[in-house]
Amino acid sequence: MPTTPALRGKRLPRRLLQLYTGLALYGVSAALLVRGGLGLEPWGVLHQGLSERTGLTMGVVSIVVGAVVLLLWIPIRQRPGLGTVSNVFVVGIAMDGALALVPDGRGLAVQIPLLIAGIVLNGVATGLYIAASFGPGPRDGLMTGLHRLTGRSVRLVRTGIEVAVVVTGFVLGGSVGVGTIAYALAIGPLAQFFLRVFVVPPTADGGTAVAGGSPGQAILRP
Repeated sequence: MPTTPALRGKRLPRRLLQLYTGLALYGVSAALLVRGGLGLEPWGVLHQGLSERTGLTMGVVSIVVGAVVLLLWIPIRQRPGLGTVSNVFVVGIAMDGALALVPDGRGLAVQIPLLIAGIVLNGVATGLYIAASFGPGPRDGLMTGLHRLTGRSVRLVRTGIEVAVVVTGFVLGGSVGVGTIAYALAIGPLAQFFLRVFVVPPTADGGTAVAGGSPGQAILRP
């Protein structure tokens, strides 16, 4: 069986390293936001709310939610890549590992640095993951698929889904706060900056090492 374009090329080892490093760091960044206690990113609010209701760890909830969202790709005819499937598992495992090691922040002198570190690390992780170009994460694929089917702008579809996710998570007991707002304002510029930092350069023969379009066209979240 021939290999797919995404799994060929001289830059493959670097891209694989970026992919799994980015996904692992994304899970760690999510854990730092949890321990900071000042508010989570939109999907983190939902994961925490479901965790509170089910008794499952946030990492396990993240895996389950990612798998359910991936199933929603079937009717909208989205095709997953290596990064898509890896995203479902690696982020959740890394999150639970970091939550087991990092204690809750006590007082603003600890909580604020945890929040800042979580947001910045999330931007680094997003840049690494997207620049590897192994396919969108389950949640991003859902957004782009709905954008394609409905004809609505990506911004409108993304906003609609994230508002629904935050409201549902908050009702279930997820943490919404200043950190949620700070994340929403900072993650776009941070991810775009680190995407440029980690972009995979062309191969020596002039070909491009990344497949499936420009990483810059991706929605900036795994």
